[in-house]
Amino acid sequence: MGEMVGYRSNGGTSEGYLAIPASGTASPAVIVLQESWGLVPHIRSVADRFAEAGFVALAPDVRHGTATDEPVEAQGLLATRLDEAAKDIADAADYLAGRPEVTGKVGAVGFGAGGSLALRSASLSERIVATAGFYPVLSGGSMPTDRVDYAGKAAVIHCSEEDGTSTGEGVQAVRRAIEEAGGTCQLYDYPGTSHAFFDDDRPEAFDQRAAASAWARTLELFRAKLG
Repeated sequence: MGEMVGYRSNGGTSEGYLAIPASGTASPAVIVLQESWGLVPHIRSVADRFAEAGFVALAPDVRHGTATDEPVEAQGLLATRLDEAAKDIADAADYLAGRPEVTGKVGAVGFGAGGSLALRSASLSERIVATAGFYPVLSGGSMPTDRVDYAGKAAVIHCSEEDGTSTGEGVQAVRRAIEEAGGTCQLYDYPGTSHAFFDDDRPEAFDQRAAASAWARTLELFRAKLG
């Protein structure tokens, strides 16, 4: 359904996977942010699902062509460029806003490390007004709680039991920061789930019921906030 496109970012160019609704009608936009692994097939399939649901979806390659299936290497590669990745996301929002297929506002959704970047993105771009973080990695400066700008914006965080549920210190700190900055933040717990419960390419972690519920809640947020 989608294709790779290039857009201006960080004084150069970045690439991303763009999926556009088949209806041909102008639509709101969603930025889909990868886990530490890179722009893998699962993330492209999520972008396709958003397009099927009526959103123009862009999955930016914030790893700039690098990908790995080694967990330690994956975490290290993305951790070293969090600030650059955040700038890529803000530029991706500008790119989407300039496309003729896009009307309304922009949302951001991410998974794992991408979940923390999605939550952070609303503070970096006035265009991004709603965010969804699936089991976000809220450590190592990935979501600075002293630089949150969420006035009039909304977030949801989908928490796995393996990661400590919504009671985790990092999740609660982010919720407080968003609400103190004038935004709303809804936390959801999914009992019995592992980290990456939404990733159907990882059968050891995938939970169909939790994934379906989190997907429905994410669509509800974006349909309510993006117009």
